[in-house]
Amino acid sequence: MSQTRHRHHPGEVITRHRHEEHQLIYVSSGVLAVHTDHGTWAAGAHRAAWIPARTWHEHRVHGHAEVHTLAFATQEALLPGDSPTVIAVSGLLRELLIAATEPGLAPGEARRLRAVIHDRVRRAHVAPLTLPRARDPRLAHACRLVTGDLGSPRTITWLARQVGASDRHLARLFRGEFGTTYPQWRTTTRVFQAMLELTAGSTVTETAHRCGWATTSAFVDTFTRTMGQTPGTYRAAAAGG
Repeated sequence: MSQTRHRHHPGEVITRHRHEEHQLIYVSSGVLAVHTDHGTWAAGAHRAAWIPARTWHEHRVHGHAEVHTLAFATQEALLPGDSPTVIAVSGLLRELLIAATEPGLAPGEARRLRAVIHDRVRRAHVAPLTLPRARDPRLAHACRLVTGDLGSPRTITWLARQVGASDRHLARLFRGEFGTTYPQWRTTTRVFQAMLELTAGSTVTETAHRCGWATTSAFVDTFTRTMGQTPGTYRAAAAGG
């Protein structure tokens, strides 16, 4: 099966497309946001994205990105389900993915690398950081109000008033469509945006302010618990450092 390694510039968009094969995407520097009809996933230095065959998707590049892709036949489904999945990338898996996308690999070496990648991906920890896409118009409107101004602490009461719903109904929509509470969704959204800010070169303090944390220490604590590493470490890894 095919493999590629290519570089992209900040802000670059790979327009909506799909593949007849499964695809595993790893980004050794920068971040690649994967947009589908169901939501947005992010691949970066510590997370790889699995895109099932025939899934319509679009990529948006954040930072200077080096992207490694491996294609797998439809019968080689390394992960279950028909929607994208994000997995944690260990140090070993990172080196395997980089090595497997080197140009000019001998067929035998490529097969052996892929065999180990098969095993490691199937054992990898699923590390979801997903922004699901809302179906209900009121929920979609509420989400846009939040993402458009993450620095403002929008309460669910304020949001409900803006979209013409009751507090309880809007809370049910968050639960029903996203499987989470509004505060949990907002935290995920802020961490997701923080990833992009850090990748673009913003400092930890700048990122904390832009994404709505009252203090830098509160941001560091939330980001570290969610991502398993400090914002500073993430920033260095996204830059390829």
